[in-house]
Amino acid sequence: MEKLKKIFKKIGLVDIIILLTIIIALLVGYITYKQIRQTSEKQIISTSKVDFHVFVRGVSYTGNILPVKPGDKTFITIRNVPYTELEVKNVIAQTRKVAVGVNNDIKVIDDPAYPNLYDMVVVVSDDAKITKDGPVVGGNKLKSGLPITIEGATYKFNGTVSDVIIMNPEG
Repeated sequence: MEKLKKIFKKIGLVDIIILLTIIIALLVGYITYKQIRQTSEKQIISTSKVDFHVFVRGVSYTGNILPVKPGDKTFITIRNVPYTELEVKNVIAQTRKVAVGVNNDIKVIDDPAYPNLYDMVVVVSDDAKITKDGPVVGGNKLKSGLPITIEGATYKFNGTVSDVIIMNPEG
C-alpha cells in the first residue's frame, strides 16, 4: 500500500492528461479503422467535370467590348481565398433593362439612366470531387450563392454562383 501511495504522488495532473489524450487518440483511430466513422477521403463518391455559372451584377464598363470572353482564362477566388485559373466557356451580358408602357402596351428597353451598367453570367468549368453533399472545388462545396471573384488582366468582378451543372460523373 505504501508503494502505491508513492507512485500516485509521483504522477501529476499533466501525466494524467497526456495518458487520457493517448487513450482517446487510440480510440478514434480504432473507430476510423473499423469504418464506424468516415474520414473526408471516404466521403468522395466520384470525380466529374462541373460547369458553374457566376452571376455578376452591376458591372460598370464604358468600353466597346466586355473584357471577359469565351475561351479566355480567368483566375477565380472563392470566399476570398485564391483558387486557380479556369477557362471561360461562355459569357452572357446584358445592359440593365426597364419596363415602360401604358396600360397593356408594355415594352422592355435598355435603361437610359444606366447605359454602361451590365449584368453578366460567366460560365466556367473545373474538375470537382463529388460528395453526398454535392461537388467540391478548391475545398469548398460548390452551391448557388457561393461568393466568387473572377479576375483577368483588365478586370476584377465579384459575383455569386447561380447554377452548378455536374457533367458525366465517373465511378
